[in-house]
Amino acid sequence: MATVKDFKNDVKPNWCPGCGDFSVQSAIQRAAANIGLEPEQLAIVSGIGCSGRISGYIRAYGFHGIHGRSLPIAQGVKVANKELTVIAAGGDGDGFAIGIAHTIHAIRRNIDMTYIVMDNQIYGLTKGQTSPRSDLGFVTKSTPKGSVESPLSIMEMALSAGATFVAQGFSSDIKELTEIIQAGINHKGFSLINVFSPCVTYNKINTYEWFRSGLVKTSKIDNYNPTDRNQAMQEIMKHKGLLTGVIYHDQDRKCYRELIPHLDKKSLKELELKISEDEFNGLIKEFM
Repeated sequence: MATVKDFKNDVKPNWCPGCGDFSVQSAIQRAAANIGLEPEQLAIVSGIGCSGRISGYIRAYGFHGIHGRSLPIAQGVKVANKELTVIAAGGDGDGFAIGIAHTIHAIRRNIDMTYIVMDNQIYGLTKGQTSPRSDLGFVTKSTPKGSVESPLSIMEMALSAGATFVAQGFSSDIKELTEIIQAGINHKGFSLINVFSPCVTYNKINTYEWFRSGLVKTSKIDNYNPTDRNQAMQEIMKHKGLLTGVIYHDQDRKCYRELIPHLDKKSLKELELKISEDEFNGLIKEFM
């Protein structure tokens, strides 16, 4: 059986020292090993940005997509080969700005895969501009008088859109983060995991210390029920989004593949996709 070492390769990450993405990478590797996966059973699809490099730092199938487009690629991979465990990964700019429409539709489609967003509340790769998750009044080089746009409340959005697995982690708590990723992978349906992953170079506000002083674990809330969507929404709003753990888990809704009988039986890679010339001409004739 594979160990954490089996999911490590010889590519040295070039993230800034102290970047939260190191912990996300490690948590994915630990979760994969704990579940009992082999490297050839795992596919990592990433987008653009500092976090987009993660697909090259883990020994598994990897695909570095374009900005905001990791989810369409990852969903295609899962439909083509249902036997693969598929993880899409990217930053808050990648998933909640240019890729926000893909995030919403992936949620409603409920394909059996996991989406991990490394949320540092800033654009790090392009030297520190505001992201959709930056707070109102956030000062950067491009917003010297402070951002006039309110941050997206991602957990509220995901719950409202009907997500069947919603969770948040903190890169400083690798034990909880690993457990969350394991639960997300094991969930049958689309899992959205937002990870507070501080940018130590450009974000001097939302630091490790800032998060430690404000985050609340769902495990510390009396009588918290992660299958109660109303309670999940209330607690997210009460704590202004600063909640970690499995926030909501719907175990009853069918995933995308189960709703399409031939996909549930066989992946696209197993289907005969060729048609005869007569069948082709017949199809063309229908539309002429």
